[in-house]
Amino acid sequence: MANLASTCGQLGRYQEAELLGATVLEKRKTFFGADHPDTLCAMANLASTYSQRGRYQEAVLLEATVLEKRKALLGPDHLHTLFAMANLASTYSQLGRYQEAVLLEATVLEKRKALLGADHPHTLLAMANLASTYNQLGRYQEAELLGATVMEKRKTFFGADHPDTLHAMANLASTYSQLGKYQEAVLLEAIVLEKQKTVLGADHPDTLHTMANLAVTYSQLGRYEKAKPLEATVLEKRKTLLGANHPDTLAALENLVTTYHKLGKHQEAKEL
Repeated sequence: MANLASTCGQLGRYQEAELLGATVLEKRKTFFGADHPDTLCAMANLASTYSQRGRYQEAVLLEATVLEKRKALLGPDHLHTLFAMANLASTYSQLGRYQEAVLLEATVLEKRKALLGADHPHTLLAMANLASTYNQLGRYQEAELLGATVMEKRKTFFGADHPDTLHAMANLASTYSQLGKYQEAVLLEAIVLEKQKTVLGADHPDTLHTMANLAVTYSQLGRYEKAKPLEATVLEKRKTLLGANHPDTLAALENLVTTYHKLGKHQEAKEL
């Protein structure tokens, strides 16, 4: 049942994943007890599903519980504890609690470097997460340095077309945009979008995220006619995949409304 929940989550079938995940958690609590490693794994998985559905407050409560219990059971340096810490940091970021996130992410990065080495995929993921939070805090130069490092190391380790490499490329493009380097950003984002369509599929959340970012960069360059069809596509696909009230869907709606106004299409904007 846990494996099926995980597969549903990977396919974007988050409602089914949540129902299965909640069932697994309750049954493991009954069978193993609340502090058993398998119960904590189920709790972490359900929290991840909550995050995928935009239910970050529920996710953060579960993740904080998992982290504290793993610290007590496994110790602060255990890899499973560090996974819990990274997950909690990610949810803090989703809630805009970036100062709390950055402290956890810096800790995860240093501990993974010591335990796994600087080039290990999990270390690079920690580096990427920290770079993303630096972006949110306006620390763009630090974000650019970390992001470029992650991209190059992932190219070497995984290859240029691997989803993790493409994710790093997309993140670096976002940092370029924050630094006003829109031409560099648009080149990277266009490459990432085409590769993600091929590797992940046109409806994958990461593909849609890149499409949304490319549209925003086009808007920054004043290329609103290029931005509009991308934003319309993102909006419709997110409505189908996530629902009309998901934060990512609402962000897509806001972007499209803004672009319509920039193009002088005020009536179309009102109709949205």
